[in-house]
This record gives sequence, C-alpha cells and structure tokens, in this order.
Amino acid sequence: MIEAVIFDLDGTLLHREASIKRFVTNQYERFYPYFSHIPKKCYVNRFITLDKRGHVWKDKVYQQMVKEFNVTGITPKQLLTDYLVQFKTNCILFPEVLKLLEALQERSLKLGIITNGQGPFQMDVIRKTGIFPFMDEVLVSEYEGIKKPDLEIFRSALDRLQVAAARSIFVGDHPQNDVHPAKKSGMISIWKRDAYWGSANADFIIDDMMELLPIIEDESFHIGMCKELSC
Repeated sequence: MIEAVIFDLDGTLLHREASIKRFVTNQYERFYPYFSHIPKKCYVNRFITLDKRGHVWKDKVYQQMVKEFNVTGITPKQLLTDYLVQFKTNCILFPEVLKLLEALQERSLKLGIITNGQGPFQMDVIRKTGIFPFMDEVLVSEYEGIKKPDLEIFRSALDRLQVAAARSIFVGDHPQNDVHPAKKSGMISIWKRDAYWGSANADFIIDDMMELLPIIEDESFHIGMCKELSC
C-alpha cells in the first residue's frame, strides 16, 4: 500500500545539533588566533544560541558574534564563507539512516526529500552525507520558490514521484512545518520526536529511524488504509 516515503532533512535525517556543534568547534580551532580571547565553550554555545536551530541565517549570526566578542582580523563575511564551504564536511546523520534508506529502497519504495533552505548549500549536505543516491526527488525551497509549510511544495513532491498522498508517508521533526502540512496534504504523517518542539499531532511518532519499517510492514495498518481508500 505504501508507495513512497518523503523526508525532511535537518533534524530528521541529518543530526543537525551534532553537526553544527562539530562544525563550530572545528571552526574555533582552525581560526584560534582570532578567537584566543574567547573560551571555546563560550564561542560554541553562543553560535548555537544565535543560530536558533538553523532559523537564523549565518550572516546575522556572525555579525553578532564578531560584535559581541570583539573579534578582529577576520570578518563576518569570511566566517560565513568558511561555513558555506566547511559545514558539509562536518555533517552527521542520525544512527542507521543509511541502513533504513537501503531497506526502503530494497522494498521498491520511492524516496524523496523536502527541505527548506538555500539550494546549493542543502544539496551539498545531501550529497556529502551519502543520501543523495537513494533519492528519487529532492525539493529545496530556494529552488522551488516555495517552502514548508506551504502545501504546494508537498503536492509538487507527490506529483514528481507520481504517487497518491494517501499512499505516501512524510517524516519530519517540526510539528508545524512538517507534520501539520503533511497531514493536511493527505499524507500519512510521522513525527521524528524532538523534545524541543514539545509535541505533534502526527499519525505516528518515532524516536529511532528504524521504527519506520514496522509501520510500513504492519499488515493491520495496510488493511485499515485499504478500507479507507475502498481498495
């Protein structure tokens, strides 16, 4: 019954918290002469706070960091360029993501990604982490001209994959950007639990990516879907 699984990227496939911490720590160490007056922990924690889980673009983050810490000898623009080049090399997937994608591909399911963000940057991350070869479609908001939670980007993904919403699963960590519009589009919504967001009104809730497989393979779930669709 399930024909396609579509994923959010940041916070769902990509362990963004771990990735950003790894990158910022690495950046601090590489540019230590400019940051020697700042304790590493302060630099890392302030970046994470200002970043607001990726909802603040890094030009503003670095402008604030340079001002607050009185950094000299290197500009916000140079630090931003370093972020654009180096972040992808510090990315960490959640455990067993590649194993899950292999299992889904073996089951002949169509796979896709819908992610907000800048086109080249997000595509670099998707390619560097090794998940790109598994994907039949990747929709990045900058390229699409629309972003989540706009239902149009979900409908566009379904159209490109040539699957019905009711036979598709969407997996995401954000209640408003992922779960709500997926349900409203008619897709089966799965919340990748993130305590930061509190709760989500999803069809299913998972803590580990491999928990997707039992949901997809649950015969009673498929029977219920079939009745609903009058198969």
